[in-house]
Amino acid sequence: MSQSQHIIIVDDEAPAREMVGDYLKMHGFTVTLCDGGKSLRSAIETGPADLVVLDLNMPEEDGLSIIRDLKGRTNIPVIMLTATASPIDRVVGLELGADDYVAKPCELRELMARIRSVLRRSAPAKAAVAAAPEPAPAKAPDPQLVRFGTKWLDLDAQALRDDEGNEHPLTASEFGLLKVFAANPKRVLSRERLLELANARDAEAFDRAVDLRIMRIRRKIEPDPTKPAVIRTIRGGGYLFSPSGEKA
Repeated sequence: MSQSQHIIIVDDEAPAREMVGDYLKMHGFTVTLCDGGKSLRSAIETGPADLVVLDLNMPEEDGLSIIRDLKGRTNIPVIMLTATASPIDRVVGLELGADDYVAKPCELRELMARIRSVLRRSAPAKAAVAAAPEPAPAKAPDPQLVRFGTKWLDLDAQALRDDEGNEHPLTASEFGLLKVFAANPKRVLSRERLLELANARDAEAFDRAVDLRIMRIRRKIEPDPTKPAVIRTIRGGGYLFSPSGEKA
């Protein structure tokens, strides 16, 4: 695995920043969560960051003030998250040096695409600033590799591998389920929703077999299949993929 890049998420709402943070971690990024400008400055002093995802609407210090201060001291790229912010605020943010913006509530895949785009654009500038040519800039984490417990799911190759690169057998239906979970972290998915998202051809047969398939997947990805923490059963709800394997 390539060295992960460091993303700082700044949002005063804990559930929002944790959801974004978990999604980015799942795709291989190193993530720091901050609840405002003060904790952001502290995080930057602690270690370098490759990009900041910043909510504009925060109570103590608004996002535009944070952008102005941040861009006056660093060249770290910034993506703004905007909910009730007016078009004028977005324009001012871009004029202050922000690199892009995404409307809240954000589609996580769109946010990931914009992060990748901004990181690609900022890479040449970072290379030019570097004093010595020998260290190659860290590669962006491969968005097609998703962490599932003890394994990595390669979406392009439709393969499941461990940290040593060894491939573990995966049926097409098992891959279909894992792909759905990868796109919907920390969301409870009913059997009906799994059927819809997995595009099951025979819905009735798939519904009967879904529990068995998830049991087989757990044997491959869970540190302890008898106590599943990565793909959890939610009583009366369905299944939930927890990227970090933590209990909600």
